[in-house]
Amino acid sequence: MFTILVVEDDTNTRKLMCAVLRKNGFKALQAEDGVEALELMDRQHVDLVVLDLMMPRMDGFELTRQLRSTWETLPLLMVTARQEPRDKRRGFIAGTDDYMTKPVDQQEMILRIKALLRRAHIASDRKIICGDVVLDYDTFSATRNQEEISLPQKEFMLLFKLLSYPGVIFTRLQLMDEIWGMDSETSDNTLNVHINRLRDRFRDWPDFEIATVRGVGYRAVKKV
Repeated sequence: MFTILVVEDDTNTRKLMCAVLRKNGFKALQAEDGVEALELMDRQHVDLVVLDLMMPRMDGFELTRQLRSTWETLPLLMVTARQEPRDKRRGFIAGTDDYMTKPVDQQEMILRIKALLRRAHIASDRKIICGDVVLDYDTFSATRNQEEISLPQKEFMLLFKLLSYPGVIFTRLQLMDEIWGMDSETSDNTLNVHINRLRDRFRDWPDFEIATVRGVGYRAVKKV
């Protein structure tokens, strides 16, 4: 059973989140602010942290920085009423893995938590298995039975990202920000070229395909 820590200063919101987590099969711990959260984590193992931004004594940005400095691969999900793009950017720069705005859709929160936990497991193994295909992050290679394809770094990272979340739609902006960086001047054309190269390389592999979601972006589809 995974253990989720909810860090939220509003008592009712904190209790509701914990109840939703327990209903969905997680063990839920709670803390009123960042200071209490750090003290608790010195004593308890935690698999993922859900944290608010605006809290007394230590806000969510500072808590995220401290968590990331000690637990580099711990999945972090910010949940906050602040919806400004600059706040999201600050959150990601501080080290959060995902960001949701209140009011939170409970089902979406659970889906995001499951995706983050799956991603953390993949990151620790540094491999993805999709049917007969194995993606190896250490060698930037894809292997199927006895056939191995070595990929350029950006192509591999793009494929690894998509297959980490099969069925999930990623916008063009999300993919360009994550693979090339927020400050990159990468164009849509560069992303299109990389997607088309991946399709050409794996055209004869029946395990997955990269589907275009018109007007939005791309998603990986498992076929076996």
